[in-house]
Amino acid sequence: MSRNFLLMIFLFFAFTSVYAQESSVRGVVKDVSGEALPGVSVRVKGGAGGTTTDGNGQFTLRAPRNAVLVFSYIGYQMKEEAVQGEGLAEVTLLPSNQELDEVVVVGYGTQRKGDITGAVGVVSQEAFESRPNTQFGSILQGKTAGVQVSSPGGKPNAGLNIRIRGTSSITSSSDPLYVVDGVPIADTRSINPADIESMSILKDASSAAIYGAQGANGVVLITTKKGKEGKTRVDLNAYTGFSSVWRKLDVLNATQYRELMTELGRNTDWDRYTENTNWQDEVFQKGASQNYQLAFSGKSNRTNYYISGGWMKQKGAVRSSEMDRYNFKVNLQQEVNNWLTLGTNVGYTRYHDVDVADNQAVNQGGVIMGILSTPPNIGIYNANGTFTSNPFQDWENPIAFTDGSERGYRNQRVIGNAYAEVTFLPGLKFRSNFGIDAGSGVYEYFLDPIRTSYGRAQEGIGRYNTDQRNYWIADNTLTYNKQIDKHNFGALLGMVAQKTQWENSEIERTGFSGTSITTPNAGSVIRIANVAKREKANASIIGRVNYDFDGKYLFTANFRADNSSNFGSENKWGYFPSFSAGWRLSKEAFLSEVSWLDDLKLRAGWGIVGNDNVGEYAYWGRVASDANYPFGGAISPGTRPSTLQNDNLKWEETKQTNIGVDLSVLGARLNFSADAYLKKTNDLLLNVPVPRATGFDYVLQNAGALENKGLEFQVSSRNLVGEFKWETDLNLSINRNKVTDLAGTTVFGANISGRGDLSYTTVGNPIGMFYGYVFTGVDPQTGDALYLRNDGTTSNTPSVDDRRIIGNPNPDFIYGLTNTFSYKDFGLSIFLQGSQGNDIYNGTRVETEGMIDAKNQTVAVLDRWKSVGQVTEIPRAVPDNTNNSRNSTRFVENGSYLRVKSATLSYNLPQTWLSKVKLSNVKVYVTGENLFTITSYKGFDPEVNAFTNTNDGTQNKNTFVGIDYGTYPQTRNVIFGLNVSF
Repeated sequence: MSRNFLLMIFLFFAFTSVYAQESSVRGVVKDVSGEALPGVSVRVKGGAGGTTTDGNGQFTLRAPRNAVLVFSYIGYQMKEEAVQGEGLAEVTLLPSNQELDEVVVVGYGTQRKGDITGAVGVVSQEAFESRPNTQFGSILQGKTAGVQVSSPGGKPNAGLNIRIRGTSSITSSSDPLYVVDGVPIADTRSINPADIESMSILKDASSAAIYGAQGANGVVLITTKKGKEGKTRVDLNAYTGFSSVWRKLDVLNATQYRELMTELGRNTDWDRYTENTNWQDEVFQKGASQNYQLAFSGKSNRTNYYISGGWMKQKGAVRSSEMDRYNFKVNLQQEVNNWLTLGTNVGYTRYHDVDVADNQAVNQGGVIMGILSTPPNIGIYNANGTFTSNPFQDWENPIAFTDGSERGYRNQRVIGNAYAEVTFLPGLKFRSNFGIDAGSGVYEYFLDPIRTSYGRAQEGIGRYNTDQRNYWIADNTLTYNKQIDKHNFGALLGMVAQKTQWENSEIERTGFSGTSITTPNAGSVIRIANVAKREKANASIIGRVNYDFDGKYLFTANFRADNSSNFGSENKWGYFPSFSAGWRLSKEAFLSEVSWLDDLKLRAGWGIVGNDNVGEYAYWGRVASDANYPFGGAISPGTRPSTLQNDNLKWEETKQTNIGVDLSVLGARLNFSADAYLKKTNDLLLNVPVPRATGFDYVLQNAGALENKGLEFQVSSRNLVGEFKWETDLNLSINRNKVTDLAGTTVFGANISGRGDLSYTTVGNPIGMFYGYVFTGVDPQTGDALYLRNDGTTSNTPSVDDRRIIGNPNPDFIYGLTNTFSYKDFGLSIFLQGSQGNDIYNGTRVETEGMIDAKNQTVAVLDRWKSVGQVTEIPRAVPDNTNNSRNSTRFVENGSYLRVKSATLSYNLPQTWLSKVKLSNVKVYVTGENLFTITSYKGFDPEVNAFTNTNDGTQNKNTFVGIDYGTYPQTRNVIFGLNVSF
């Protein structure tokens, strides 16, 4: 018998022997609700091969009699079960807490969410996909606790005013730092939301201190999309939508306006004014939007790629307003070998918008005030084609403001970075990154010298303004991570250098002979010709240490040393440390038997962050030109000192303490987080009065302090699981702001219609309180408004000393609530957002209920006092006298609101259909935005802030809040969309 034959016999008996020790194991895998789980991986522990469960959750597998089977499935905890006989009757998998395992981007690195010890909010890709949007900031609104997002109005080109845990400065910027793929940016309107993977919001000092002098207002880290494993994925997203103003205000008709003018003693030949024009119908229009985005992504042969391009356009709900944006994005990463990785993220944007003037009176060109203040008695055009004006004043109608000029802003911008990562040893990595944000913009304006009255007076106006911003950042970091038994160590050390350069130019000419050439070169008179350059540079050293023991005891320390060109020789460097710790109680023995408890962690942190965003060359003694010679008409050219030098000027410094708790129970069905914080900002940069003997009125000094303290709550729950799912996300934020030192000064501002300063910031009160008189009613005998005096009496002519705080624009709390429902292939998401307890000063009513001049008024004045003994809340009409419409409680209104911010109904086409046409996903949806608003506010919209963009060098938008003065209102939008993937 040959050797081969004997070997075959031996192998046959050996295989038979082993096979006899195995058995066929059958079973079914379900979730906690009893639903079968298809596609669960089932394998023998320590062995090869395996299987997956079928559509009914069942599996069959041959395994040794004493084997242990391992069950794994995405979104569920891995489970091991010993084989018993020939089958396992049923295996139940518990859902894993994916939120805790999620990797979150933090400053100069990433961290497992469950191990974070600071206050970090996360907005995932699901939030961006839940509804269409044109600005990433709108997704932040109501989605994470501690972040207040407000819009200055509903313009297509309107930016967003974002505050993280309150306002931390008075004259410096209180906007957070935005970082896109490691590159800090300034203007966020160029960011394409479709390219964003996730956002992390560093809310407290312990998490933001790694950004030092730029972290006092919080940090928003934006991570763009990368390719995923597998074949190339193509995503096409498109939508079209329509918008309209959701509320209109009732104004006087032609007859009522004529009666009011007669009462004011203004008479004219009314036979010339027989129209009855509804200016709201003429200016408000049906807006439209369209958005198309195409992306290719994937990962193969160690190459990760994401390439996208898109175009979007919005036509606003106010005549002539519009915005469009082209975007192109490339993210590439190549693993060259096992120790070197190279990558780049580059985005290009071409942006264009046409603005309309709001937050201004009709005689200043304000469109929204114009539609309320323009008499209905006139038409749009005169017989000669020029725009009509008020019968008593040369105030043109609002169509002249929208159509009487050519204007537009366009911008091109590149944001990108290139990086290299070198792994020297296991756990030891070096990363070198260089990023840029380069943009250039042009604003062009031409006022018609024929059709508009102001254009005729000036013989036309042509403007051409340019702006250019070049920013670069270079950072080099060394990180080391090591695990020894249950001890986990991490360290980071790095250096950062960054610089920004700005260039601006402007020219304005008048004296145009016609409209054939609209550029300034056709004007004969130079009014303005100016060029300016400025720059800012920072150099920094950064460091971080992480430690945890068995995931139970967690510790993080950050440090940054910053050198800024904005400050003098005595305080060039600022130092910003932070410390935070966490204790995971759920891993302690005394809680190990609590079956319903998944995770319980206590957090505490403290740190210092700074604010150097006060303007370039802030400490220098600067000079200014006496005139724009030779065009300004000066006798001779020259300069003069404009600021006093202050070599002791330094950063605003914010110290923040945070205490938090994170809780997850019932198999991650319910997750809860709460934080309490105290922020104290010292060394505020203020313009403090100085003796006139110095030759100056003010000098910039570190002389003030304020504090913010608050509570934040975040809850997410999976209320129903199974075929019908219901998930809820709720967040609520409470913040209290108080000024504690102003170096003996008081900050006033926001003059409304010549009635004096309305905004009032003083020690012991929140920023931006409303200041004025207490309106007590109308005297039935005289029809005059009465105001409370300090001695308890009332008068129509109180003294300035009788003014007091009359309102608070700061809300008691803000909140957001999202409910998401799904059944089979249908989905419904409803997002509610609101603000409670804030006041709004309705400055629009000062103009439209004042009854002092030739402006049209709202129908509220139909109840005005007309006869002795009449009881009413609307005073009499008095020409050219503001006593009856002083800044007072009469115009302070409750600004609380609850809004259905968005509601989306979607349908995913069944996979059985899509597989036939080689598509992986097709989703159709309809979204409604601002569908319904509950508010008692009388204006166009309660989500308003007229002076968000105010900044005159001594006071800024931080102190002028909650004011409505003819602001472009929010719109109601209906959007139809399609998402296709293959």
